[in-house]
Amino acid sequence: MVGTLRAVARTTIILVLIVVAIVAGALVYYYSMPPATELKIGIVYDIGGRGDLSFNDMAYLGGSRAAKDFGLKLVEVQSRSESDYLPNLRSLAKSGEYVVIVAVGFLMADAISQVADEYPNQLFAIIDAVVDKPNVLSVVFKEHEGSALVGALAAMVAHYYNYSAVGVVLGMEIPVLYKFEAGYYWGIRYGEKIYAEKTGLNITPLRILWTYTGRFDDPAGGKTATQAQLAQGAGLVYNVAGATGLGIFEAVEEYCVSKGMTQGPPFGIGVDADQDWIKPGFIIASMMKRVDVGVYTAVKRALDYRDGKIQKYGGILELGLAEGGVGVSNVEDLDVFLSIAEQAGKRVNKTEIVAKVQAMRESIPSWIWEEVAKLANELKTNKNIEVQGVKFSDIESAIPLDATEIQQIRQALGA
Repeated sequence: MVGTLRAVARTTIILVLIVVAIVAGALVYYYSMPPATELKIGIVYDIGGRGDLSFNDMAYLGGSRAAKDFGLKLVEVQSRSESDYLPNLRSLAKSGEYVVIVAVGFLMADAISQVADEYPNQLFAIIDAVVDKPNVLSVVFKEHEGSALVGALAAMVAHYYNYSAVGVVLGMEIPVLYKFEAGYYWGIRYGEKIYAEKTGLNITPLRILWTYTGRFDDPAGGKTATQAQLAQGAGLVYNVAGATGLGIFEAVEEYCVSKGMTQGPPFGIGVDADQDWIKPGFIIASMMKRVDVGVYTAVKRALDYRDGKIQKYGGILELGLAEGGVGVSNVEDLDVFLSIAEQAGKRVNKTEIVAKVQAMRESIPSWIWEEVAKLANELKTNKNIEVQGVKFSDIESAIPLDATEIQQIRQALGA
């Protein structure tokens, strides 16, 4: 009996020692792990870069907000040319320190695809492209929805001020920009229909002018293209060209100042970010493509995957009106984007800018803004609205658009 008790005691002591060793080892491992604050978010910008007051700055906004909310460090990498994409992504991926690495722009699709294979345990996200890899989240937007809203706004404002045309200046001729085009043209014809119904007037359809500059970083080219459209009677010109579009706003302001005017029309229309403040009084509104929402969501999804809260990371995240991914800017947005401008080294007078934007907006009949808001709510659930024989669902079902399909849409909608 005594021997048995001694054996049990020895066994118990051994088990206790084993448990203690396991616990001690676990504690050593736990305390050797880097704290969450040392983990990072990586953002690789495209050649437009930070300070474009548009696409890349919106990515920064989402990344900085995620870093603050989740206790992470944001690391930003600028690409000076397309040849920088692959080495920039590799340099971040090889460190193993990043919760997620975000590539800003479709031009990085091939580079992301390659690096995702090289570093299968690293999570990536890409904006505006689809890369079918389990460790890549592809964030895309329903730009056609937001563009339809500013198209309707452009048409109603153009007719209100008796202009004969509206325009759009674009960057590279690529499928994602075809979505902007298609939505904008459809929105113009929808806006004309509403304007005629509200006013009881027989209106002449607007001419739609469009110009591809081939660049996203050429303000001078954007200015030249806009000057040509203004000369052809455009009352509003939509920026779908990133930093190239800054030239649109310069051209519009210079035209108005030359006529002794302190605000438009003509007007520019901003894109991606709330660009209304850049030339206050001369930019009627912006089609906000919430890249910040996409980046923030990618970070949260990466953390959830890392913590075992979700079983799958990769796939397609599509953001539209219903998801808060696109929309038309309002005065309340200005404060956030004025702060971004300050961070980018711009000198801004917030009080003066808000006053100018507010005054400009109040010069437009309130029913026009109300009709844009109505369309936004309608498109969240109803895609069967038809103008000139084209249902909005026809555009949506054709995406991704190719060169032939966008040409057919141009013809159908008179662009």
